[in-house]
Amino acid sequence: MDKHAFNAMLKSAGLSKKEFAEILGTTGGTISNWGNEGREIPYWVESWLSLYIENMQCKKLKEAIKNSGVCKEL
Repeated sequence: MDKHAFNAMLKSAGLSKKEFAEILGTTGGTISNWGNEGREIPYWVESWLSLYIENMQCKKLKEAIKNSGVCKEL
């Protein structure tokens, strides 16, 4: 994953670098340095963000179904 793809995934996830850093328990500077000057973006970041985005989409869908009254058990 390159820096451009990383930034695009963060945007899709609705996360800033600072928010992502807080979730991970690190600093925004660490996240900002990923992809710069030979500092690779960790291998797990792409799959983590993909799962985060999918989870957010599922939560929105679940809420929409719940609010529609179709299935109140959700």
